[in-house]
Amino acid sequence: MKQSLLFVPTLKDAPKDAEVKSHKLMARAGLIKQTAAGIYTYLPLGHRVMKKIETIVRDEHDKRECSELLMPAIQPRDLWEESGRWSEYGPELMRLKDRKDRDFCLGPTHEEVITHAVRDYINSYKKLPLALYQIQTKYRDELRPRFGLMRGREFVMKDLYTFHESDEDLNTWYEKMKVAYTDIFRRCGLETKIVSSDTGQIGGKEADEFMVMSEVGEDTISYCDQGSYAANKEFSGLSAGDKCPECEGTIKEAKGIEVGNIFKLGTKYSESMNAYFTDREGKQKPVLMGCYGIGISRTLMAAVEQHSSDNGIVWPSEITPFKVHILPLKTNDELTMEVADSIYKELSKTNEVLIDDRGERPGVKFKDADLIGIPYRIIIGKDVSEGKVEFLNRYTGEKNLVNIAEISGLI
Repeated sequence: MKQSLLFVPTLKDAPKDAEVKSHKLMARAGLIKQTAAGIYTYLPLGHRVMKKIETIVRDEHDKRECSELLMPAIQPRDLWEESGRWSEYGPELMRLKDRKDRDFCLGPTHEEVITHAVRDYINSYKKLPLALYQIQTKYRDELRPRFGLMRGREFVMKDLYTFHESDEDLNTWYEKMKVAYTDIFRRCGLETKIVSSDTGQIGGKEADEFMVMSEVGEDTISYCDQGSYAANKEFSGLSAGDKCPECEGTIKEAKGIEVGNIFKLGTKYSESMNAYFTDREGKQKPVLMGCYGIGISRTLMAAVEQHSSDNGIVWPSEITPFKVHILPLKTNDELTMEVADSIYKELSKTNEVLIDDRGERPGVKFKDADLIGIPYRIIIGKDVSEGKVEFLNRYTGEKNLVNIAEISGLI
């Protein structure tokens, strides 16, 4: 794509309210723009990355035979009264009335809606298990929106719900989704730690969080220095220096960003909302449920937080908005633009390529390119008359003068 036609409003300075590195960089690199406190517009570059994350999520869910659907963001009070959460959820629930004075909310989560959607269908054990997921905008009226996309009032989330006839089947799917989540975050360039947590407002009998280690994280993780034990500090009650409850190790602490969470809901919603099935012995039983969430927009934020310096981003390979960035330094030079156009057309056959065809000074192009963070950069400068261009691998920092004919092989 030509950069002159791509809306990338880069900034010299970060907004004054941007406190953490990722928020500053996403604003400066033209990925997001704040519309209101905790509410953002995802600009073209940010949107491209979000779609890459969503593609990975869909791939890992579809290969595990989960089905995608789309539920409404506006949810009626009646369903929340059935589950008992209309009065329990608290001020974070965004409530509204329609013109007939009926109560609704903007969905922060979809346990009620999904239970309503399937309860007439799941009437027999023969229709279980079932796994349904969506990727959708969610709403929570946070008291203090902060850190850009980390804690917003509107955000994009993937939520999966599974339905089972037995605890054994629920446990099998729970472990299956642990593996799926680990694979998803790995492909997004993130190393995560699975930590036990409280079930919170979602409810249920067991929950785990997927944490990305980061000093700007809002959660404190208690973890063993020898074994696999890890838990949210609020849940564990342990402090640094305590003995590990599972082995001879010592508890240490670290900050983390929660990017995913999984819950064994059990029968919390099926019992209250009358989602029953006939089991193998002909008896009526409430369906067992699991719930699994990934913050798509928060994953974007965590990737920027981990894969950047103060000067710019270096995107993980599977979620980079473009793979190659071509920088012709003299757009008014005929040879420079001939070579740039030739490389652009050739590489675009198999790669996503951005070409900076703007008539800007080289310094502006380099600074913007650093901010945007595309991993492979081709610089067409003074050596073009000798059939050479500079090739920069931003993962390694290596910059080499190479023959134009070699470029395709390097990519």
